[in-house]
Amino acid sequence: MKRNLRYYIKGGDFVNAGTFSSEIKKVLQKQNIDARKIKRIVIALYEAEVNVVAHAYKGAIDVEIDSEKISVVVKDKGPGIENIRQAMEDGYSTASKEVKEMGFGAGLGLSNMKRNSDKLIITSKPGEWTKVEMVNYFNW
Repeated sequence: MKRNLRYYIKGGDFVNAGTFSSEIKKVLQKQNIDARKIKRIVIALYEAEVNVVAHAYKGAIDVEIDSEKISVVVKDKGPGIENIRQAMEDGYSTASKEVKEMGFGAGLGLSNMKRNSDKLIITSKPGEWTKVEMVNYFNW
């Protein structure tokens, strides 16, 4: 059973950050995916959502779920990432003061995505866009 889902994100919309990851959690629970796997997937997806909300103007998340895995592609229009290696370091953040005051922007988003994905690829064109690709296998 293959399922494709798409979700659009508006930059700065912290009220709805996490909505899509919650929806995906319910979809995976209905497929009887192991709860530990679901937790990892939802953490990674939530971090991706929040990064778009906190850093970009807008973005989209495309999810493909099949019997073996979930594949997630997050694309945004925004400032991009100047140095991906540096951005992957725990605690490194380019979040604004306002974002940090709301409790976001601790500099753990990308590293949490890496810790909670079986496969992670990040590409970016500074000043224009960022693309994050994550894969989680159900039977690993």
